[in-house]
Amino acid sequence: MTMVDAIMQGFSRAIELIVTLDPEVIEITILSLTVSLTATLLASALCIPLGALIHSIEFRGKRALINAIQTLYAMPTVLAGLLLLLLISNAGPLGFLGLLFTPAGMVLAQMILIMPLITGLTISAMSGIGEEMRQHIVSLGATKAQSILILAREARFAILAAVILGFGRAIAEVGAAMMIGGNIRHSTRVLTTAIALESTKGEWGFSIALGIILLGVAVVVNLALNLAQYGSFFRGGYRNS
Repeated sequence: MTMVDAIMQGFSRAIELIVTLDPEVIEITILSLTVSLTATLLASALCIPLGALIHSIEFRGKRALINAIQTLYAMPTVLAGLLLLLLISNAGPLGFLGLLFTPAGMVLAQMILIMPLITGLTISAMSGIGEEMRQHIVSLGATKAQSILILAREARFAILAAVILGFGRAIAEVGAAMMIGGNIRHSTRVLTTAIALESTKGEWGFSIALGIILLGVAVVVNLALNLAQYGSFFRGGYRNS
């Protein structure tokens, strides 16, 4: 079979799997979405306030901290998986939590990967607000906490873009999911680990089908987030008009 034949077979198989609502594919897809969306929401809840705080206060070593966060953008997924594995394995200090080979452990692994990205891009988003706006907020008598909230609101579109990027990295990663989840059927198997497994078995058609489904899921979620972003933009524009 040529690669072109494999790709065509992949498209055909993907349509068949979607139309017939293949139970295993549906299960894998739902788990992929659940793990990645949970990791993205939890990381956003922690890192957006953290990034806003880092941006808004001055302290010794701030530049070095920001450089370290930006360096972690490129953290290899297998390295994140290895570090977490050392912590939550049975012999590790957090082994008593029983997170290894569970979806909760996979959520934690994805959070470790995307937290630097969301934190750093939140700092960058708030840095992009003009000095005139900052002085205007201060002149109105806003407290420090109120200033941070107003600046974060002004930077919300760029911050939402950071969340979208974080989700994209979470759902596409395979190394940490494989190491922490173990790719266990009906338990921790997600789209990326299933693709890795099927490709090693030479099941090119099924692998391509899963890849197409993964890409489709990512596109749908990103479109939904972008629609929310633009919807918020137009509502804001309407109020300001």
